[in-house]
Amino acid sequence: MTVDVLTHDEETAEAPVSAPAPTAPASEVSADEAAVTESASPAPSEGSPEPAAEEAPKPKRGRPKGAATASTAKKTRTVELILTVTGTADGEWQAELKNGSKWVAKGLEIPAAAVSRAAKELHSDLSGPIDEVINQAREAQAAKVAALEAELEKAKQALAELDA
Repeated sequence: MTVDVLTHDEETAEAPVSAPAPTAPASEVSADEAAVTESASPAPSEGSPEPAAEEAPKPKRGRPKGAATASTAKKTRTVELILTVTGTADGEWQAELKNGSKWVAKGLEIPAAAVSRAAKELHSDLSGPIDEVINQAREAQAAKVAALEAELEKAKQALAELDA
């Protein structure tokens, strides 16, 4: 602990000098030094209008050591997983999963019904557009089935004529 003590010569020069706190036994310490040691604040100069009790040390600039701030608070660790689901007009769906820069899975075939259920579970804004794409694929497949059934019926008739 250091205590600023001003002597008469120093008061006129207005240059405080730091002196170490007295370490001698109490019997050897003068009354003035004991008062300075007990108050643990610098002695007021005679020309100073403020009493010593009201003088507070200036706060240090910057962040206090050991104080927690927003930047030192515990940060939540985030994980970046990228799931890409792609579909075709024929109703074939595939999924790919990437963890950071590493591929976890590529080209996994997924049923359209599973894609629709997953989208409904995630959010209604996702399920609407996905269901529209699935319904368009369903209509396209139904038209394809009807065309193939018509072709199959013609092939059956041709076969029946050959057997007769």
